[in-house]
Amino acid sequence: MQEQDKLSKIAIEDQKIIENVELSIWEALIPVVILMAMLAYNIVFVEDKEWLGGYTNQWILLMGGGVAAIVGFFNKVSVTAMLKEIWENLKSIFIPIMILLLVGALAGTWLVSGIIPAMVYYGLQVLSPEIFLPASVIIAAIISIATGSSWTTSATVGIALVGIGTALGINPGMIAGAVISGAYFGDKMSPLSDTTNLAPAMAGTDLFTHIRYMAYTTVPTIIVTLIVFAILSATIDTAGDADISGLLTSIDNTFNITLWLFLVPGIVIALILFKTKPLVALSAGVLAAGVFAFIFQQDVLAGLGDFNVSAIYNAAIFDTAIVTDNEKLNDLFSSGGMVGMLGTIFLIVCAMVFGGIMDAIGALARITRILLKMASSIFGLFASTVISCLGLNAIASDQYLAIVIPGKMFKKAFDDRGLAPENLSRTLEDAGTVTSVLIPWNTCGAYQSSVLGVGVGEYIMFAIFNWLSPFTTLLFAALRIKIKMITTPKTT
Repeated sequence: MQEQDKLSKIAIEDQKIIENVELSIWEALIPVVILMAMLAYNIVFVEDKEWLGGYTNQWILLMGGGVAAIVGFFNKVSVTAMLKEIWENLKSIFIPIMILLLVGALAGTWLVSGIIPAMVYYGLQVLSPEIFLPASVIIAAIISIATGSSWTTSATVGIALVGIGTALGINPGMIAGAVISGAYFGDKMSPLSDTTNLAPAMAGTDLFTHIRYMAYTTVPTIIVTLIVFAILSATIDTAGDADISGLLTSIDNTFNITLWLFLVPGIVIALILFKTKPLVALSAGVLAAGVFAFIFQQDVLAGLGDFNVSAIYNAAIFDTAIVTDNEKLNDLFSSGGMVGMLGTIFLIVCAMVFGGIMDAIGALARITRILLKMASSIFGLFASTVISCLGLNAIASDQYLAIVIPGKMFKKAFDDRGLAPENLSRTLEDAGTVTSVLIPWNTCGAYQSSVLGVGVGEYIMFAIFNWLSPFTTLLFAALRIKIKMITTPKTT
């Protein structure tokens, strides 16, 4: 993500790792085991997902935090210390929460202004089913490299691609997986991305050395991803030409479709390219969409409310559904606005509470140190780093911590074995940045599933680039491919 203001405000690279000598590894693992057990029970055995107000995972995370707090009490950690870390975590997600709310408003206003329908309308004519999935990967990758932001990519072209693919009859999980694969490839390789700047800072190398070294594992991974999606596109059943013709007619009858509507997403992307803060860029996208709705979609606004202003306001804040004469499009042309993002925000807040308490009691550092001690070989060191990144994405629920903590903890071990720092920075990105989106309660997983309207469980197996990246980096380590040494190792 491109959230430089977030990084500068909380100075996450200077964050202290809290140690607690009183805490044993078994005590550190108690909250994790209980949390995972409760989440697994809810997924496998609970049929009514609406119990607890439909916020089951949120309450489970809070209960997990309660268990962590009890463990902390028995290990001489004060309530004040826990509340301090929770507060630090909550401060760090203020910008992401504001972005989520603006994305909700963006989706609503882009719907009533005809921007999303126009993207679907032209996309249906340009993107054939036979190339749709690999084309989605490439489109998302280009936008993400240009903007340095997987979040912006999903909120703009990602929403459109899901709409187009759904209208073609393609599995939404496949589409979301393709978008996320491309978006995170671009985010990972872009010099504008904050995680791409953070990883080398933690490891002690420079940005462009880091990017060049990442290419060794990242390029083969994206090539495999494209091949798999090309095969999927060639084999899946999709809607025929007659169905597409009917969809185009329905969109044309409901909205005033014109190429002028693409000025709005163009403005948003241009602002990001000129390094405008994401909040400003997204706000501009919402306001511009409101103006374009007045200009181009008078009939749509008239069907939504007594006043045009109230219709646009409601689209930005509340649920909006535009009814067409084609059943397939009715679910597609609906949006939850800002209110639709509240469940996701609640999930992120609860995850930050759990992660904050785990950090305060010293559990995160304890678990990571045990992994470090298990690294008896060079491959073991890489494997321990990967496992640490994956675990922190699940436990701390934040991709920044999944880069910062392993980066600080493993840096000396890489140096002691004579490994160049770009080995560590590449591993942090291969295992920390891209896997964050595979965890439903991680800030990235919660964001992507909410924005794209596709659950993590639906897209996880199709986010091929994301889950394949850690395996690629481990394969390179096992075979000693492009493992750069700088000195004679101090240990073997």
